[in-house]
Amino acid sequence: MRVIVQRSQQAQVSIDGKVRGTIDHGFVLLVGFQDGDGQAELDYIAHKILNLRVFSDADGKMNLNIQQVGGAILSISQFTLYAETRYGNRPSFTAAGNPELASKLYDTFNQQLAASGVTVATGEFGADMQVSLVNDGPVTICYDTDQR
Repeated sequence: MRVIVQRSQQAQVSIDGKVRGTIDHGFVLLVGFQDGDGQAELDYIAHKILNLRVFSDADGKMNLNIQQVGGAILSISQFTLYAETRYGNRPSFTAAGNPELASKLYDTFNQQLAASGVTVATGEFGADMQVSLVNDGPVTICYDTDQR
């Protein structure tokens, strides 16, 4: 499982010109799965994201997590995080997880994040989406469960 976390001031995802999800401040997550991912990977990444201290405290230090600042999450499925780019100029996506399993993992992951009390907006798995955000900082963190 791979997740790119971007701290944002505001973000939204649209599908076919219609806004599907929007947040004011918090995280935009780009989420990808590979075959073999399961509940252990979801638990690990959800814990890391919910406890990631990248929001400023009263002294201006990145010391607060998303729950402490009342932030929200915009979660976007992103199979291209598993692009193979070593050979040629056209990426291969064979390392990306089976779409049926990945869709279920994506839904479970978002439910797990929401169960913490954080508002979670989503795109639509497999859809052609337009994502816009104001990256705050910018702060961008990459998680890969193969590297824990």
